[in-house]
Amino acid sequence: MRILIVEDQRKMANFIQRGLKEEKYAVDVVYDAEKALYSAEINEYDLIILDVMLPGKDGFYVCRELRKKKNVTPILMLTARDALEDKITGLDLGADDYLTKPFIFEEFLARVRALLRRKHDSKTTILKYDDLELDQVTHKSKRAGQEINLTAKEYALLEYFMLRPEQVITRTMISEHVWNESFDSFTNVIDVYVRYLRNKMDRTFSRQLIHTLRGTGYILSKTPPS
Repeated sequence: MRILIVEDQRKMANFIQRGLKEEKYAVDVVYDAEKALYSAEINEYDLIILDVMLPGKDGFYVCRELRKKKNVTPILMLTARDALEDKITGLDLGADDYLTKPFIFEEFLARVRALLRRKHDSKTTILKYDDLELDQVTHKSKRAGQEINLTAKEYALLEYFMLRPEQVITRTMISEHVWNESFDSFTNVIDVYVRYLRNKMDRTFSRQLIHTLRGTGYILSKTPPS
């Protein structure tokens, strides 16, 4: 799952980003309203974490504009102000939840999970392909009933494959959706992580599921590409 953080205090933004990455979420960070609206327009996010006190146009403006554009991505608003009027304003503008800073990170994560579950209530959060399973809420993965322990980046990579089974996935697509916007797609980091993932989910099983398409990218498939 991919999350957008909109927070102008870079220390706070880095703290939240690091914590979410440890929980195996793909995370983008922007620091002002205009970049927030642009990122939400060109990318598909599962959750937006939106600070109220932004430079220039504030978080209320961002929330209002997103809802005007029919963007229904869940929004968790953060603010250092605990005034009831601010909470009411944010919720009336279309925010889904509101948390006052400073906060306990465990509570923050619980609210994140609750919003993600709410978004996916109408459909299962268990992705399945062949004998492979991945739970998008608990972040647990199994193959043939055997649990596979994945790092945060390996999990994000596998989730991206399982959301697009039997589709050609290029390195550019992976760099845009699994890494952040500043990632250099010309490095070999993607190939390295695909190898790590294969070693865990393919090597000890009789059938390989992730295949390389030379010069193109990868594909999650039950049979090798011809």
